[in-house]
Order: sequence, then C-alpha cells, then structure tokens
Amino acid sequence: MTRARQRAALADLRQQIERLDGGVRHRPVLPFGIPALDRCLPSGGLALGALHEIVESGPAAEFAGAATLFVAGIAARLDGPVLWCLNRRDLFAPGLARAGLHPDRVIFAETQRDREILPVMEEGLREPGLAAVIGEVTRLGLTASRRLQLAAEASGISVFALRRWWTVAERDLALLPTVAFTRWRIAPHASLAPPAPGLGRARWQVDLLRCRGGEPRSWILEACDVTGRPALSREPIHPAHSTPVRRAAGG
Repeated sequence: MTRARQRAALADLRQQIERLDGGVRHRPVLPFGIPALDRCLPSGGLALGALHEIVESGPAAEFAGAATLFVAGIAARLDGPVLWCLNRRDLFAPGLARAGLHPDRVIFAETQRDREILPVMEEGLREPGLAAVIGEVTRLGLTASRRLQLAAEASGISVFALRRWWTVAERDLALLPTVAFTRWRIAPHASLAPPAPGLGRARWQVDLLRCRGGEPRSWILEACDVTGRPALSREPIHPAHSTPVRRAAGG
C-alpha cells in the first residue's frame, strides 16, 4: 500500500471513530489559554461533557497534591458548583482557593469505602446545574469508566477521575486502560528562583499521555493562579519536554 493510500485509509478510520464517539470535533471545549497546549487538543481545548483521568507522578505521588491542584484549576474556570467525591479527609481548602476554586463552590461527598465513590460520581452526573464532578478513585476499569463517559455525554457535565493509592498494588491499577477522553500525568518540577527572597511559583511537568483525536505531548507549566489558569514556564523547555510522549508511558 502506498503512503497516500495509507494516509487516506487512516483519515477514513479517524472519521469513523469520531462518528462512533459522538463527534470529537464538535464537542464544546474549555481552552487552557496556553496556545502550545491548546493546539494539541481537539478543537483547541479540553472536551466538556466527557471523562478525563489525572494521575500524579513523582515523590509522594500517593498524596496527589499537584494533580489535585491541576484539576481544581480546571474546575475553577467552569461555571457552577463542583461535586467532589472522596473518602479521605486530606483535601486542603486554602490550596483549592489558591488554584481558583473557592471552597464555597465545592460540594463534598464523603464515602466510607473507595468502591462507593464511583456510584456517587455517576449519580452526581444526573444532577443538573453542576459544573463538574471530581472523584478520587483507586480503581477505575473499562466498564466503570465507560459508564461515567456515557453519563457525562448525556448530561454535558465534565467528570474527572483523580487516581489515588496507598500501596504499590493500588498504584499499578492506575496503569490499566480506561475509556477516558484524556489521561494526564502531573509531577512536581523544580521551581525557578524568585526575583526576591521567598517561595517561587510551583511548577509541574504535565504529560498528556492519551487524548482521543490528539497526540501525547509534555510541557513544563507554572501552577494555577487564583483564576485557575496555569502558565507555560518562562524557562526554556528541554527538547525532551517539547516532543511527543512515548505512548508506552501512558499505558
């Protein structure tokens, strides 16, 4: 098969997949406001009314601090209340506020067991008026993620699965496949020296491991400000961070 015929076959296959997925290119999106990031996402932003998966990496990844603030910044830029489902009381409200998500906008749904979080998330997607549903989950398989994706599509409410774990076995569960529209990996990155004594703005390595209709990429971003917006690092990006992520890294 010639290269031209290969490209034509791939284009036809993408169109078929988009039709089956409800039209990737026609979904409403939320831009990050960072051209280098937005142009790597279908239609120039994060798809709304879809399931997105966020995984923390790096030291103390089980606490998911950077990933939590990354999600909070996205939710902060959506209109309406946010349902946050969890079973551990370690969410720091002032930290959410610094990422633009005021605690007054957050409805907390606390469960006793991890396995109860997914049903609460699905139920929340049936409630009109929510800006987003966020769930801190350890286990998220193909069936459960498909249910969340379908519920998000039906309601138009975005849902975010923030992966949490406390053991090596639980951590490995985050490597299993899901049907999430995007999968992100967030890791702390060394901050730049501030112009005056004090703490510099936190920085993250943000890896887009999988994106339906897009390509994996990596960036070094400055953490979300009080409006919920991250920023591209002012430091020149190492070539390793400006090239596509290897697909194997995302599972």
